[in-house]
Amino acid sequence: MRYSLPGGKRLMSTLCIASYEMIGGSQSVAMSMACAIELLVTMAVIQDDLPCLDNDDLRRGKPSTTRFSAKQPQFLLHISMIKAKKVSPDRLLRAMVEINSAVGSEGIAAGQIMDINSEGKEVSLSELNFIHRHKTGKFIEASIVSGVIIGGGNEEETERMRHFGKCVGMAYQLWNDIVDVIGSPEMREKTGRDMTRDKATYPKLVGVDGSKKHAKELIAEAKQELAYFDPSRAAPPDHLVNFIVSFGNNN
Repeated sequence: MRYSLPGGKRLMSTLCIASYEMIGGSQSVAMSMACAIELLVTMAVIQDDLPCLDNDDLRRGKPSTTRFSAKQPQFLLHISMIKAKKVSPDRLLRAMVEINSAVGSEGIAAGQIMDINSEGKEVSLSELNFIHRHKTGKFIEASIVSGVIIGGGNEEETERMRHFGKCVGMAYQLWNDIVDVIGSPEMREKTGRDMTRDKATYPKLVGVDGSKKHAKELIAEAKQELAYFDPSRAAPPDHLVNFIVSFGNNN
């Protein structure tokens, strides 16, 4: 665990905290949920690097966990990891349902299977959207929505941030696709392997410029949802989405 956790962007856990604070809570209360999310993110990237999946040698700037350790690591996430003082059991349960849906057969697993099956094949834009939406996008959405839920957000706030999360999740994956094509080796998490394995990506289907254009459109759509909230409280998530699109746009 100590080998695998360092070096990550902490984006999803930070989005969870930022969403919680925007609703009116304090960072300390959301921290256990954010830590649980970060463990799940790390678990997901370890699985992504397995020989039977992407079989990648590098992750987060160093040999992937599957290359570092002869034993296949396992992350056990107990219910006790996802707990927070001053949060009702009902809200915790709803937040856990959101996270669970993002990592199971309705989320990462579905996206990963379709991603593997798409290698070397002609993939439509709708199929690629399904991969991105489930493999990465839904986890980002769940991280944001879980923060809103444990913060006590009402139905309108929750649904606005759900749409915000959907847009941000897709924009994030577009950024990854763009960086894989034009980013420096230091910026690439997977050193251009999407291209060498002939995997479906946005630049492959619509080009780099088309991918950048769509990423900007998604970010603009996400920001429309933030306009509903108090500007000072919405500033942290706003800055985070600017961070997401800046990498793909500045290369």
